[in-house]
Amino acid sequence: MEKAILGKKIGMTQVFTEEGQLVPVTVVEAGPCVVVQKKTVEKEGYNAVQLGYADVKEHRVNKPIRGHFDKVGVPYRKYLKEFKLDNTNEFEVGQEIKVDIFQAGDKIDVRGISKGKGFQGTIKRWNGHRGPMAHGSKYHRAVGSMGGASYPSRVFKGKKMPGHMGHVPVTIQNLEVVKVDSENNLLLIKGAVPGGKGTLLSIRDSIKTTK
Repeated sequence: MEKAILGKKIGMTQVFTEEGQLVPVTVVEAGPCVVVQKKTVEKEGYNAVQLGYADVKEHRVNKPIRGHFDKVGVPYRKYLKEFKLDNTNEFEVGQEIKVDIFQAGDKIDVRGISKGKGFQGTIKRWNGHRGPMAHGSKYHRAVGSMGGASYPSRVFKGKKMPGHMGHVPVTIQNLEVVKVDSENNLLLIKGAVPGGKGTLLSIRDSIKTTK
């Protein structure tokens, strides 16, 4: 992995290729990001680059984070995220990373927080089957059997139960960059990406194509 950037999901639209084919795309406002810190094997035990994204007012930054930015003389940023890149030696603290590091046709991995669905039952959460809907049935959308009674006398770990659904980190791999708008810091990605509008996204070159 040699390229990475942070961005914000704007929404979805559609574009036409030169052959006249309609392609659904997600519009992402990617960057500009700034390199806040470089981590090395000698000091931290691994190589990584810490990026900052989105301007933030000073009073919204706590004292420890403010000191972290002041130490390297970088303007305050709302989000900080590390990327373990193979070419960390090519980056310098304070360097600005823009969307033009990507180009149309690149394969990327996009990671974000999925939409929250609240508390859901097993049918919606795990795609389970419902029971008979006849009047005599007392089992419609319930969980079903929990396991043996006398043996093993417990519920097995991993049993699919009702609970909180969504709002978890999701990575979609091997998406294609359709268009890069350097003037407006926009990235048009083929297909859908996790989360709703305004979701923070981590975008990096695809692991499957770089290894």
